Amino acid sequence: MPSPRTAAPPSAPTPPAAPHPLRTRSFRLLFTGRALSLLGDAAIPAALALAVLEATGSASALALVLACSMVPKLLLLPLGGVVADRFDSRHIALTADLVRCAAQLLVGVELLSGSPTLWLIAAVEVAGGAAGAFAMPTVAPLVRGTVAPEALQRANAAMGVAQSASRVAGPALAGSLILTVGPGWAFVLDAATFALSAALLAAVRVERVTVARSSLLADLREGWHEVRTRDWYWTSLIGHSAWNGAAAVLMTLGPAIALDRLGGKGAWVLLLQVGAVGLLLGSLAADRFRPARPVLAANLGLATYALPLVLLAVAAPAPLVIAAYGLAQAGLGFLTPVWETAVQQAVPAHALARVTSYDWLLSLAAMPLGYALAPLAADAWGPGVPLLAAAVVVAGCCLGTGLVPGVRRFRSG
Repeated sequence: MPSPRTAAPPSAPTPPAAPHPLRTRSFRLLFTGRALSLLGDAAIPAALALAVLEATGSASALALVLACSMVPKLLLLPLGGVVADRFDSRHIALTADLVRCAAQLLVGVELLSGSPTLWLIAAVEVAGGAAGAFAMPTVAPLVRGTVAPEALQRANAAMGVAQSASRVAGPALAGSLILTVGPGWAFVLDAATFALSAALLAAVRVERVTVARSSLLADLREGWHEVRTRDWYWTSLIGHSAWNGAAAVLMTLGPAIALDRLGGKGAWVLLLQVGAVGLLLGSLAADRFRPARPVLAANLGLATYALPLVLLAVAAPAPLVIAAYGLAQAGLGFLTPVWETAVQQAVPAHALARVTSYDWLLSLAAMPLGYALAPLAADAWGPGVPLLAAAVVVAGCCLGTGLVPGVRRFRSG
């Protein structure tokens, strides 16, 4: 019998691996509803653009309709975060789905009537945008409330895969509907997906977090306090905002460059498709890899968006531009689940919706700025200047987060 000094210590039993979150009923219902609504939403941009342009023949009218959806969303996002924290996030998400179902159905019926009215479509888009402001902050609390803590990244990766897949399939679905039965049916389909999502949410069971009641202003201040006291969070938001502004610059100037220098419409369509596939691959990678410093790794991956911007600016060959865009979108696909998991682990549950609403607000607000400034700068100095400027900004802001102590210290779990 070996002496105690030389005996090998008994090995600790290996804990069983956590089951995939899709094996959990509540998360499976949440995921299914989210995937359906994302697919329906992905078919809407092309259908909306075609319907408004056919009805009015005016690009300004299309811009007005898009603004009617975006502006209330931006204005109401902080309030949406307060409401999602103060009340049951499941009820808020369910109500928002029903409102968006009614809004999309009204637009669909209006388009199918054959004589759509611009003011009615614009008014319905206002209601849909407002509902979106209340729905978006509920996603993080719903995911956190339906899966075990050790399964959060896999759950967020599954959500990311659903979003990426919808971006691949959505345009094809929109094209088939537009060419066969007309754009109005795309809106009817989207309404149906929101109705199904609401029905599935009604069966979801979410861990409820009790929040002390206070004034609206106090709730907003508390949410902002949670943001500004975390240097890893607010500095990353600057990088995310810069990325969205740069993406708006690329989407504004890229099509014309593709037509003039990259080989025409086919090159631009291929670029978008490769980007959608890259996004999907990045989301799948996030399900496999657990970086030790998740915030730093995700932000460094986001900085790769500077590559297609630079290559477009210098009129590089189309294969290089397309490959760079696919890589950049893979960085975005990887960031989203990793970032959302980090936030859900680090931010107190009672403030999670408010904190994520500020993330959405800063990210979305940068896009209209990019859309507005890119053509002005291109007219004054040529498209290369705004593309290179956007590349410098997005690379500087995303890589610069590596200098922030909180970003470097942030560890998984």
